[in-house]
Amino acid sequence: MTGTKTPGTPPGSRERWPLVATLAANTVSIAGSSLTLIGVPWFVLQTTGSAADAGIVAFCATLPVVVSAIVGGPVIDRLGRRRVSLASDLVCGLAVAAIPLLHYAGALRFWMLCALMALSGLVHTPGLTARYVLLPDLAARAGTTLPRAASLYDAASRGARMSGAALAGVLIAVVGAEAVLLLDAVTFAASAGLIASGLRGVGAAQPQRLAPVSLASYRTELGEGYAFLVRTPLLLAITLMVMVTNGLDQGWSSVLLPVHARDALGGATQLGLLTAVFGGAALLGALLYGAYGERFPRRAVFAGAFLLCGAPRYVVAAVTDGTLPLGVTMALGGFAAGVLNPILTTVIYERVPDALRSRVSSVTTAGVELTMPLGGLGAGLLVERAGLTGALLTLGGIYLLATLSPLVFPAWRTMERTTGTGTATGTDAGTATATGATDVSSSGPGPSAPAPAP
Repeated sequence: MTGTKTPGTPPGSRERWPLVATLAANTVSIAGSSLTLIGVPWFVLQTTGSAADAGIVAFCATLPVVVSAIVGGPVIDRLGRRRVSLASDLVCGLAVAAIPLLHYAGALRFWMLCALMALSGLVHTPGLTARYVLLPDLAARAGTTLPRAASLYDAASRGARMSGAALAGVLIAVVGAEAVLLLDAVTFAASAGLIASGLRGVGAAQPQRLAPVSLASYRTELGEGYAFLVRTPLLLAITLMVMVTNGLDQGWSSVLLPVHARDALGGATQLGLLTAVFGGAALLGALLYGAYGERFPRRAVFAGAFLLCGAPRYVVAAVTDGTLPLGVTMALGGFAAGVLNPILTTVIYERVPDALRSRVSSVTTAGVELTMPLGGLGAGLLVERAGLTGALLTLGGIYLLATLSPLVFPAWRTMERTTGTGTATGTDAGTATATGATDVSSSGPGPSAPAPAP
């Protein structure tokens, strides 16, 4: 599906602008979200001093994400990917801006903070999914291959996380966490403007013509995504593995690393620096994989990268107090993490037909984010009971076990490139996928790569 050419653009750029605008919108939005990723836990630790409270806020922010992902696929198709992305950015911007404004007015209560983070989580994931599932169509319009577009998409996301994290650490130290959240609200508005302009007239971004709305039709459309996932062993294995690691990563980013930075590393500046180092190295990894990754076997690269980016940072944080050892470890882990989403994105798009893309993406996103509410909450409670070192070693051990699965279970052996020249569509594609014989496009991460990998 190529859609309609975007009106009012020069002939040489009219096919590239939708992809460029979507990448720019995602970059701006993710950079802003990195501000919140660091700003909210730090704000909670500053105002309450409790790791458990930080975990509760993380739980409230991520539980609605799972709910929206479970039911969101058909909604995205019916409303249109452009509309859903716009609505997501605008609502998230208002919710994030309300936190510092209420705090400045002296009216912010802990339950209000939890409610506003829950609202942001509820609408954020459908917006990300709506942009993500457009990638194959926008890559085709721009005349580039899907692996290259996927690497560019992930590299831009990694770069945004790096710059946003570094900026957050500095701004928190200079102007406070509240001002950082206001800046995040501005980035959501900028993202909405780019999407409104870039996706105007793009057919794949418009509402799909589906059966009349009814509970039965909605249940059928939702069930199609789950059925496809269940009958595709590789996608199911990916979803289950990333479900575990995403929960652990949520605990790391929302509780363990902020507490470690506060207690042993010197404060928010070091927290921002370490997060930026991880993101910068991941950006480099994504770019190098986009340039050279297709030469190497996917399964070996994927398994090795996940082993490197997972458990080592937990162990190093547990046994050392300095910024340098953890910084080196996070740089190596970030480089490895950079290859994960491009691999997952390509594998999933090779196997999911266009008509089911939004529904399957929502289902996989819901699956991998199912443990994220418990990840932040569990990490906070574990720190309160076992101490930071005990929590780091326990969760690092679980991470190691999870990342061994690509080397153990047979379903992962089908991860290598499939052959063929046509794009998988309809029921035949689903049947072929289940047997490992999908016919894919020759042009062939969030993560969708079922949600973002670490």
